[in-house]
Amino acid sequence: MDPVTSDQTKTFDLSASFKAYDVRGIVGESITAEIVEAVGAAFVDILDLAGQTVLVGGDMRPSSPEFSRAFASGAATRGANVQLLDLISTDELYYACGALNAAGATFTASHNPAAYNGIKMAKAGAVPISSETGLKEIQALAEDYLNAGTIPAHGTRGLISVRDVLKDYSRYLRSLVDLSGTRPLKVVVDAGNGMAGMTTPAVLGDTLLPKLPLEIVPLYFELDGSFPNHPANPLEPENLRDLQAAVVEHVADIGLAFDGDADRCFVIDEKGEPVSPSAVTGMVARREIARAIANGEDNPTIIHNLLTSRAVPELVARDGGRAVRTRVGHSFIKAVMAAEGAVFGGEHSAHFYFRDFWNADTGMLAAMHVLAALGEQDGPLSELGREYEPYRSSGEINSEIEDKAGAVERVRKDFHEEDVELDHLDGSTFIAADGSYWFNLRPSNTEPFLRLNVEATDQETMERVRDRVLALVRG
Repeated sequence: MDPVTSDQTKTFDLSASFKAYDVRGIVGESITAEIVEAVGAAFVDILDLAGQTVLVGGDMRPSSPEFSRAFASGAATRGANVQLLDLISTDELYYACGALNAAGATFTASHNPAAYNGIKMAKAGAVPISSETGLKEIQALAEDYLNAGTIPAHGTRGLISVRDVLKDYSRYLRSLVDLSGTRPLKVVVDAGNGMAGMTTPAVLGDTLLPKLPLEIVPLYFELDGSFPNHPANPLEPENLRDLQAAVVEHVADIGLAFDGDADRCFVIDEKGEPVSPSAVTGMVARREIARAIANGEDNPTIIHNLLTSRAVPELVARDGGRAVRTRVGHSFIKAVMAAEGAVFGGEHSAHFYFRDFWNADTGMLAAMHVLAALGEQDGPLSELGREYEPYRSSGEINSEIEDKAGAVERVRKDFHEEDVELDHLDGSTFIAADGSYWFNLRPSNTEPFLRLNVEATDQETMERVRDRVLALVRG
């Protein structure tokens, strides 16, 4: 919500930009340098960071440098010593917060359009901040500072300096997955004019570290927050088309697509076909389970959300691990990762979490695991991926419904006579007793959408269940 003027008095209400897990708004309206400075001050106060180091960076959006400086100013006013990390991916921030054991913030709106920017914040050790763990309090205090028209100084003003973490981040990722001995691979990478245009040459190329046996074919590596080629949201199939065509044209082994802040990664096989995030989850889980067992760990834990293919828990069990199912959303995944001591977690939305990365998500590390899995055997990715995708999925289908509860109830009544188990972990999951299919109906918290995901043992069953449920939902 824009600051509202009433009787010459500005009243700031930041509820339009403060979301459940981060801050996101339209530049110049619901997010401005004035607002950001107050948020920086409140961040220091709520987390009690006076006298401590705070890390601040941002993505390639035109407003990110100004917002980084404003946040740093507010934080320094309240007594924190700020290290400006300048241009960073979101997983670079998590690396810095973990490796340096310091709280931090990065300015990004991820895959949102060019008019947007936002803030992702983390505590020391890359512990996430959400509305349940400090974000609401930061919002309230920032509003107080804005409405008072001033941020009071906290004794000694903190120092502001500059630090570059790209090389250390790249070296750390390479220490977790050794690609130096892989067979030569040709890799097309679509950075979508986002931060992967900077991190890919550093991690997979030879700009900062020794050359790997990878030939990188760059697509849209120029950092440009106006996104001139396509939106930096690989979850939408149309945004993968350029990458799919380039993989085939260059006779590449694999294609990788990153979102704007490079914390998510999508994979394309040599035929130009997508490899599902569930298959990537299975591929990485297998490697992380084997490594944990080799290090003497019994029954290592893998986290997956309830929309991930059931192939994942089946694979985890076969490989000697323990699968834990959770609801959708990174704050839930990270909390369960920490509570269970899990080695790895994956979501259907291509967020991948690693214990060795402070339970945070990193698209680049997931990509490196897939490259290693591909490079350690001789077959093409299409064959390797098939092993991890035995079922047929509908993908997520949205229906615009005002009475979402009524729509779910219609489905429940229609399936009542069948041998179906009902689960309410996150929305409503209907599981056929004979194992032939399952589907989940999940209402959006922010939009009038009911989201459907169907998985079945074969294409015909998936389509039959999908069409039946959609007919009931849409009335």
